[in-house]
Amino acid sequence: MLDVAIVGAGPVGLLLGALLLQEGLSVRILEQRTERSAHSRAIGIHPPGLAALARVGIAETLTGDGVQITRGMASSGGTHVAGLRFDCLGATHPFILAVPQARTEELLEARVAGMDPSALVRGCKITSMHDAGSSVTLTAAPTAGAGSGGRKVTFSARLVVGADGARSTVRAELGIATHGRDYPDTYLMGDFPDTGTDGSTAVLYLEPGGIVESFPLPGRLRRWVVHTDALLKGATSGELATLIRDRTGARVDAEANGMLSAFGVRSRMADRMVSGRAVLVGDAAHEISPIGGQGMNLGWLDAAALAPIITAALRGETTGIRLQQFEKTRMAAARRAARQAEVNMVLGRPMPASFLKARNRVLGSLAGMKPVHDFVAGRFTMQWGLHGLG
Repeated sequence: MLDVAIVGAGPVGLLLGALLLQEGLSVRILEQRTERSAHSRAIGIHPPGLAALARVGIAETLTGDGVQITRGMASSGGTHVAGLRFDCLGATHPFILAVPQARTEELLEARVAGMDPSALVRGCKITSMHDAGSSVTLTAAPTAGAGSGGRKVTFSARLVVGADGARSTVRAELGIATHGRDYPDTYLMGDFPDTGTDGSTAVLYLEPGGIVESFPLPGRLRRWVVHTDALLKGATSGELATLIRDRTGARVDAEANGMLSAFGVRSRMADRMVSGRAVLVGDAAHEISPIGGQGMNLGWLDAAALAPIITAALRGETTGIRLQQFEKTRMAAARRAARQAEVNMVLGRPMPASFLKARNRVLGSLAGMKPVHDFVAGRFTMQWGLHGLG
């Protein structure tokens, strides 16, 4: 029997698996995809997230691979509005690290494989789960291309963790409801060669037609995210390039586009994270807006908080109160991150030019006050998430 079965081999499931393997536990990470995704929707690693990744020994490599964003700038109509510095907050990692999610997952997967080559099991989709009181049995069917002849397999574990995303099978099997809302905001994003002069600065263009965000990436690339009037699923890289040019004046090479994605926004919170011998983490427990880039980091902090509790429980310690506190504090953190993401979206919505100018004057004035600047910079970099990671 396994100590822990983790459903989902995204960045959160892989980090948790690595943390538990380091403690000598027997772990299987069950993933329905047969191959790791090359798509990198998430790119920002905040200081608390990097501190969690340091626990499994990959933070130094990631820092060398990524771009360290130490400052952000807001502009409007070609005029500087406000600036934020992240390198004056006193954190061990005083920056937001921009690195493709695919690279982070690659390093996490290698760390897992280095401790137990059999820990990651790809090509199996969980179809049912049964909590017998002293153990949990998972039944899995092979996904297309898994090459197992169509035979179902079972895994028995003392504990199960659902790290299987916003449409979590584990959450559904546990019968845990969610609550939340869909937002009217839609976005189009893409990666292009960086031909500008912003370097490692993140730039927010606050324009009447809606925000345009620009973030540096390794390899002299930049990611552009544009608020759109509707979900543009069939949009081309040329259309995105036109939106960027019309709102900001910046020109990108549409022919050199490396990634293009349209997305909407919703927020969902599970009614609970702990049920019997199962726990939910990451998007399975709390899905928040990707604007602000806090969702993946939030999941990593779930994993970092849960790993020592699981280890203690499997070694015979009483952990009921610790689990209750885990659920309470992690859901509170999720609500805080969700509120910050909502503020980010509201600031980026289209508005009449007269309102925009008034708002920009207020933002510029507030950013010039050091206590306000440091508070906002701390919120953007999730400094509050460093508490308890000591």
